[in-house]
Amino acid sequence: MERARYIVVEGPIGVGKTSLVNILSKGLKARTVCEIVEENPFLSSFYGDRRKYAFQTQLFFLLSRFKQQQELWQQELFNQVTVSDYLFAKDRIFAGLTLDPNELALYERVYDLLGPRVVKPDLVIYLQSRIDVLLSRIKKRGREFERKFDVAYLEQVCRAYNDFFFHYSDTPLLVVNTSDIDFVGNAGDLESLLTAVRRMNKGTQYYNPMGRRETV
Repeated sequence: MERARYIVVEGPIGVGKTSLVNILSKGLKARTVCEIVEENPFLSSFYGDRRKYAFQTQLFFLLSRFKQQQELWQQELFNQVTVSDYLFAKDRIFAGLTLDPNELALYERVYDLLGPRVVKPDLVIYLQSRIDVLLSRIKKRGREFERKFDVAYLEQVCRAYNDFFFHYSDTPLLVVNTSDIDFVGNAGDLESLLTAVRRMNKGTQYYNPMGRRETV
């Protein structure tokens, strides 16, 4: 962990990515990079009609994330520790779930041009949680465009994330089950999680704490 200059926190909607990014950034005196979901003009319509607005939504996310990653590169990424709340490569998870075969083929052509030009992180932290806990967290944060949220879609997203990271080997990976811990509100939970992060080295490691269930 001491050598990690670029750390990414990933996971499904509502799992607590941005909360952990803010905590790590403060502790490491790091630059924070968060995707601004609300800037996507198609997202609210997408939650109302996924089939109709999927391609526009996905392409906007892909291009805006790429632009942000290029700006990181121009700012001399490795001169400062950087913590981000998304992995560029995960964009394909949502594309595979929402696009029809023709749309996906076009998306993949664009992705294949952009992906090799994005720097890989030194460490990825993948946060997992049970569906009921995610739904509670989504409701608690109260974003207007998430009020129409489809539970079945969230289940699909979680399965796709698990499959993606089960096969992931591009960088060191720490998989954390957050279902029964509150790393925002409980100091002990946070310190245990940070200890697991500090101990990370190579390969894939798993942290599955049995804490008390809270919302993040």
